Amino acid sequence: MRSIQKQLPQFTAVGIRPVAISVDTPEQSRALSQSAGYTFTFLSDSKLEAITRYDLVHKGQGENGGDISRPAEFLVDARGIVRWRMLTENYWVRARPEQVLEAAKALQ
Repeated sequence: MRSIQKQLPQFTAVGIRPVAISVDTPEQSRALSQSAGYTFTFLSDSKLEAITRYDLVHKGQGENGGDISRPAEFLVDARGIVRWRMLTENYWVRARPEQVLEAAKALQ
């Protein structure tokens, strides 16, 4: 997420509005984003509703065996259609900002 924050102007320039979604409570998400200095939107999905809808539940992989979201990046157009995605089973593997920007430019 630090790399997204660092390249936020490039994302904005191509019409991307980054949004992070996690199973954390709204208070936890707010505290994380504030302490890290993130200026993009953080949303809470503590009931795993959106995470389940996008088939991203990583069962038992969270704190105390709780469910969390698999790492994923999506580009969603103004009509809500997923135009690009990167999914992984490995919590430490994420799309690099350059990959997301390249995919966004290819979709224009």
